[in-house]
Amino acid sequence: MNDEQIKTLVEAALQARKASYAPYSAFKVGAALQTTDGGIVTGCNVEIGGYASSCCAERTAVYKAVSQGKRAFAAVAIAGGFDSGPVADCFPCGVCRQVLAEFCDDDLVVIVAENEEKWRKFRLGELFPYRFAEDM
Repeated sequence: MNDEQIKTLVEAALQARKASYAPYSAFKVGAALQTTDGGIVTGCNVEIGGYASSCCAERTAVYKAVSQGKRAFAAVAIAGGFDSGPVADCFPCGVCRQVLAEFCDDDLVVIVAENEEKWRKFRLGELFPYRFAEDM
């Protein structure tokens, strides 16, 4: 991915963050998942009073994409932070890493972004080296 593609994906994640429903933690997260055909599917976190029923932005984006028949992904950008502060590094939680691993290989690009100019790029295999998978 080149810097312009990353910037576009980060912008989509930041926009998705605005739709976040986080009344309990005030920690809003947006995710933008790029399909291998170049499309972008977004998601935001949705908190529920019983935290186990909540859903992270990354999983929302994956589930939304899968519900649209999309199963091949090239990258995901994540942007999160508290309402009252700046966007900060927001890495996928363990559950989200496993969901991403269900549909992606270790080379999925994971972008952790503060803004369109300040971000870090990883491979899923770096963030989740011992994933559970059928082929293991």
